[in-house]
Amino acid sequence: MTDSLPLNFLGLPASDADYRRARYVVWPVPYDATVSFRTGSREGPLAIIAASRQTELFDPQLGREIHQPGVATLDFFEPDVSSAEATMNALFRRAKKLVADGKFLLTLGGEHSISSPIIRAHKPKFKGLSVLHIDAHLDMRAAWQNSPFSHACIIRRVHEMGIPTVSVGIRNVSQEEHRYLKKSGATVVFGEQVHRDREGSIRRAIEALSDQVYLTIDMDGFDPAYAPGTGTPEPGGLDWYAVNDLLTEIARTRTIVGADIVETMPAPGQVVTEFLASKLAVRIIALTQMFEKRGRGGK
Repeated sequence: MTDSLPLNFLGLPASDADYRRARYVVWPVPYDATVSFRTGSREGPLAIIAASRQTELFDPQLGREIHQPGVATLDFFEPDVSSAEATMNALFRRAKKLVADGKFLLTLGGEHSISSPIIRAHKPKFKGLSVLHIDAHLDMRAAWQNSPFSHACIIRRVHEMGIPTVSVGIRNVSQEEHRYLKKSGATVVFGEQVHRDREGSIRRAIEALSDQVYLTIDMDGFDPAYAPGTGTPEPGGLDWYAVNDLLTEIARTRTIVGADIVETMPAPGQVVTEFLASKLAVRIIALTQMFEKRGRGGK
């Protein structure tokens, strides 16, 4: 019975979830303080972890169970309620320690604002870092609702770190973002382009990425038919196979160094989105093992 399994990612026994030996760490970050429409993504991490306990550990393409290198689930992050800035700083300090420990950090949100400090924590170790950003929205505003720490600004903050980004699945752009995009030189592959030419879109995205890639995946990058449980759903999104093909090609040709999955908002009466997010996390773990070419160093 699922209820008898430990309440950690994949429901693993303590021997397989021990931090000291684990290569992968799953970090639940239940934070949604800057959400501008529907709240609830703070409930996402727990829902994803619960769903993951229904997932088969064996990956037929990998040819073994994915948890063999160890997958530790960290304690839930406690936001600093004094301010969004204080929360972002706390996230950065903790993530920096996890990266320094040589772990592959897979963060479960929570809203998209949490990604910026975690990406910043990867930069010192991975000098040639780029970011693959799957989303319905560009998230390139300078500020939103008077806050530079909003979920609507995360990619703008990444650009200010000097890290190149590739955004895939975009369907909603503000005039401010449109103007900024022309100046930024960032690569954007719109959702419609993926639907019309999947292979060409994937090739364009891959060519714009450096060798070391961090994945930040907003669940509204998927079409609402596949991920209805998110705060700001947009029609015309990606399907599982498009995302899987993209991530597989990135893993095959680049080195994935970390990832986050954000903006899962559990919806009453169905569990579709959290199961998709769980499967996505499992797929990332499997892919990094399937195509591993080098160690976890920052060379």
